[in-house]
Amino acid sequence: MPKRAIITDKAAPAGGPYSHAVIAGDTIYLAGAIPALPDGTRVTGSFADQAHAAFKNLAATAEAAGASLDDAVRIGVYLRDFADFPELNKIYPEYIKGDNLPVRTTLPVALVGFDIEIDAVLYTGA
Repeated sequence: MPKRAIITDKAAPAGGPYSHAVIAGDTIYLAGAIPALPDGTRVTGSFADQAHAAFKNLAATAEAAGASLDDAVRIGVYLRDFADFPELNKIYPEYIKGDNLPVRTTLPVALVGFDIEIDAVLYTGA
């Protein structure tokens, strides 16, 4: 089954030569979403402001691919400062819901210019 790339103007532009998402069969791979607006303007300010913006970009990409974050089977969260982990856990359930939550990995990384990046793998099969 061929893969299909998704690019949407409803999320922040990709930061390089890659797609927002790739659909391969029943699986959708979402590229890392950062705190930026669809016009490319970076969201600055509190960690919460940045986290909400990144999750909104991830959700917009999922929607453009014909799915939702409810279809997530894996979420990757990358934090500039791991001290933001408790606040992430308060915000996370606003976007990732349900009885069958996806697996998640949260790592501290050397992000430059923003505090959070989030990627995901979605499954839309039966």
